Amino acid sequence: MKIDLFNEIQNPRPWPEGHERLRFSQAIEQAVLADELGYDCWWQVEHHGAGEFSLSSAPELMLAALSQRTSRIRLGHSAVLAPGRFNHPIRIAERAATLDHLSGGRVELGLTRSTIPEWRLFGIEPDEARAQTQQAFEMVPRMWTSDRFSYESDAYRVDDVPISPKPVQKPHPPLWQAAASPASFEEAGRRGVGVLGTTMWESLERAGRLIKLYRDAAGRCTDPVGAFVNDQVGFFTFVHCADTDEEAMRNGAAAAAAWYTVTALTFFEAANEFVRLNARQEEIVAAPDGGGLTGDFLRGEAKNAPTEANLLIARILQGESVPDDEIFTVLSAQDSLIVGSPETCRKKLRAYAELGIDRMMCLQQIGGIPHEKVLKSIRLIGELIPELA
Repeated sequence: MKIDLFNEIQNPRPWPEGHERLRFSQAIEQAVLADELGYDCWWQVEHHGAGEFSLSSAPELMLAALSQRTSRIRLGHSAVLAPGRFNHPIRIAERAATLDHLSGGRVELGLTRSTIPEWRLFGIEPDEARAQTQQAFEMVPRMWTSDRFSYESDAYRVDDVPISPKPVQKPHPPLWQAAASPASFEEAGRRGVGVLGTTMWESLERAGRLIKLYRDAAGRCTDPVGAFVNDQVGFFTFVHCADTDEEAMRNGAAAAAAWYTVTALTFFEAANEFVRLNARQEEIVAAPDGGGLTGDFLRGEAKNAPTEANLLIARILQGESVPDDEIFTVLSAQDSLIVGSPETCRKKLRAYAELGIDRMMCLQQIGGIPHEKVLKSIRLIGELIPELA
């Protein structure tokens, strides 16, 4: 199992003077350290209108900067918002190929539909999002591998145009799909692209079922959207490592995970639904159809999370002040959060390696955890990389 870093460029209040510039410089420092320590890939999200939750609205610029400050770590979009009002497929292909040149052939490209708040912000109809994401998956690899490109659909008409540059990697960089629901995991397998999911608040058993669903579909794929089947599974979850479990608690790791969940639920407009669902466990709430790496999971799959953790998050959403030690006790007990000493983190990481995950995408810069504590956690997890490869 490869160990990666997953980054949102989170920016929690309070905001000192120059806070945005500070967050970008900290992210670059974290990426440079990860490059030195042997992490395999740096994954950068794309979000718009996200406030404290994410400053990563132009990930292609962040990744271009990292291409000049790193030498070996791969650079991943996780994922480009694929509907055309976000990013036209021609621009996706051009930017990713340019980044592949700037980085010496280190690009991994994920695509996703996004979710309701971002669709609304850009004036996108949900049905358009699904269809245009499929079309982007069809168009981008063909633009990379054809001297001249043509395509026609309800959304796009391209007539015999040379699209350049072509990527360094041949036939093209690996393709991925962000997924949260079982249907999306199966869809990624049918397309022959790698799948990027989340284990946050997921049980090991359910993660294993999603992996099998994807593997079965990918194994049956004979006509991938790209030039090859990228049969890989990547999952992200919150990771914080300190010298001891107690130090991880003092660093605010569990409180940061709770902050992340509450802030994400608010951004993805799922907080009221989450509280209602966990106030009445017998109630079944139909999940709106989305596609974001985090959004669909929090919106539609929260009912599968451990009940004790869900109830704690619901209490926080309703304004209750929950002591940090209680947050740590409840949340660190979940297998899906990798928090604690190197030994604790090693045990939890090995459990995921045994499930057959190809890439563990460690979300380490989260909430209010101080930058120097994030760097220390990156170093400690980096020491475990040789054991998991």
